This record gives sequence, structure tokens and C-alpha cells, in this order.
Amino acid sequence: MHMSIALITGGSRGLGRSMALHLADKGIDIILTFRSGQSEADEVVRDIARKGRKAVALQLDVADSATFDAFAASVKTALADTWKRTNFDFLVNNAGIGIHAPFMQTDAAQFDQLVNIHLKGPFFLSQKLLPLLRDGGRVLNISSGLTRFALPGHAAYAAMKGGMEVLTRYMAKELGERRIAVNILAPGAIETDFGGGTVRDNEQVNAFLAGNTALGRVGLPDDIGGAVALLLSDEGGWINGQRIEASGGMFL
Repeated sequence: MHMSIALITGGSRGLGRSMALHLADKGIDIILTFRSGQSEADEVVRDIARKGRKAVALQLDVADSATFDAFAASVKTALADTWKRTNFDFLVNNAGIGIHAPFMQTDAAQFDQLVNIHLKGPFFLSQKLLPLLRDGGRVLNISSGLTRFALPGHAAYAAMKGGMEVLTRYMAKELGERRIAVNILAPGAIETDFGGGTVRDNEQVNAFLAGNTALGRVGLPDDIGGAVALLLSDEGGWINGQRIEASGGMFL
């Protein structure tokens, strides 16, 4: 029986943590990355072990593409040491940050940071990891509902995510010869600490977003973790080159 392994960037907290735990519940082992939260990452590894699955946490700064060769080598080592394998099955490009700044007040440093984390990072990290991704595997990129609807203060962030949506189609086209399916999942507003935790902690913002969502509430991390598990299931194998929004029906 083939045992699947998923690599999730930014898997130590928030949406990435939920993705890791949902996939573990489906019998999938996990390699998760963290930038600075070693203790949080270790706790996720322990949670996955309690579910009877194997997990490894590796440090990675997706903003620093110069480190990706070394990271790929660490993934190769982890695969050999923990699983006696040379490849993994699913790559989830999840790691990210939120910067809230109006278009006219967004400076070059903020723009560059968002480019490095949300567009350049996934682009070149995927390049480095694809030799370790098995033929017939999957790549799942993460976008945002903000590429479909516009809320002031997110121009640069949404532009990067829009770039990832275009890149997803090109990856799907070019990786098809290896039978690798590539899709992108666009969450709506979610109650996490992302962007300072505004959606979770600001009652007015939360109520506004819930009132503009068909299902009457903002999202929870488990809504997205479940969606990722669904898309990476055996039944999702024929979905390719698609943007799938998981927002509860925001701004319909």
C-alpha cells in the first residue's frame, strides 16, 4: 500500500496547521515548514503523532529563495531518514503573511516582501522541490478571495495572489506530462491571526464579512483544512488547473 506524504509550507499554525491535521486524519504523513515558530511546529508534529501518522518539521523562510537548494536537500534527507523514500506526493504552497496598506500608501519594501513570500517564493520553491515530487502527485497553491472581490487595503497582496492563479494554470499545463495536477485554493475571510487577527478579533469587521457571506459567518481554519483534504483526495485527481474558492459564498 502506498503511503502518501504531503509537504506544507507554513504548517505550524493557522490554516497550514489545520491542513496538516486534516490530512493526517486521512492517513497522510506530513512534512511541515515553519519560519520562526519552532515550538509551535513541534506541537503540530506531536499532534500528528497522536493521530498515528509521521511528521517532520523543517525550518524555511519562503521569502529567501537563496536558501531553497539547502531546503530541498533537507527534504531529501528527511524523506530518506523518516520514510526510506526518495519522493513525496503533495506540495501545498501555503506560507504567507498579510500586509494591510492602501494602494497609495504601499511602499516598495512592503511590495517586495509580498512578492518574495507570495509569488517568487512559491515559484522557485516549487522548481526546487519538483524533482522530489513523484510523477502523478499534486501541487496545491493557496490564493485568496481578494482576487475575485476587491476590499481596499489589499492591492499588493491580491496582485501577488492573482499572479499565483495565472502561474497555477501554467504549472498544470507544463507538469501534465508528469501527470502532476496543479490547482489553487482561494479561502475567504478566516478567523486566524493572519494580518494581525483582524477578522477574528475585530467584531465590526467580523460582522460585516459574515453579513456579506451567503452561509452567514466567516470561515474557520478547519473549513480550509477540510477543503485541502478534499482536493488532495483520490477522488480529486481529475481536477486540474482550477481556482477553487472556499469562502462560504462571500460577496456573491
